[in-house]
Amino acid sequence: MRILIVEDDQLLAQGLLKTLRHEGYTADHCANGRSALIAIDMAESDLVILDLGLPDMDGIDILKHIRKRQAMLPVLVLTARDSTDDKIKGLDLGADDYLVKPFEVSELLARLRVMTRRNGQFASSQLVIGDVVLNLAANTVAVREEQLELPRKEYMVLKALMENPGRIQSREQLETKLYQWGEEVSSNAVEVHIHHLRKKLPDSFIKTVRGIGYIVGKA
Repeated sequence: MRILIVEDDQLLAQGLLKTLRHEGYTADHCANGRSALIAIDMAESDLVILDLGLPDMDGIDILKHIRKRQAMLPVLVLTARDSTDDKIKGLDLGADDYLVKPFEVSELLARLRVMTRRNGQFASSQLVIGDVVLNLAANTVAVREEQLELPRKEYMVLKALMENPGRIQSREQLETKLYQWGEEVSSNAVEVHIHHLRKKLPDSFIKTVRGIGYIVGKA
């Protein structure tokens, strides 16, 4: 999952980027509203964490823009505005959740997991396909109840595939899930990750659709 953080507090933003990437998310950051609007219109993000108190515009205006352009894009409002009226206004304008600063990182991560399940097709924190179980809360993968030790990028590739069972994911789609803005991508990075994953997963778990991409079976 690719998350866009719209936050002008650089210290908080860098902390969120580090935490989210450690948790297996791909995360990008915009420090003002104008750059956020451009990023949102690129339609690469799967979820937005939105601060309302931005230096160049009100985050509420960005929320309105999101709902006009991408009605189903999940938005978690992150703000110091803690009045009931502010919460009601944000939720009425289409925010999926509202978290007041200061906050516990564990609560933020829990809310992101809930939003992912609510807006996706998964009813639990586990993705199960055949003998492979991916735990979204613990960021672990098990095959026949045996835990696998996966590097972060391999985990993210597998997660992207298992989140879309029965649907082909092109190399470009997988790269979008894997790499932040400005991160160098080697030409065969996805292929290398797939190669290593296949050594650790059941035979034919990840199938190649020649010239198109990769696919895993339905749950």
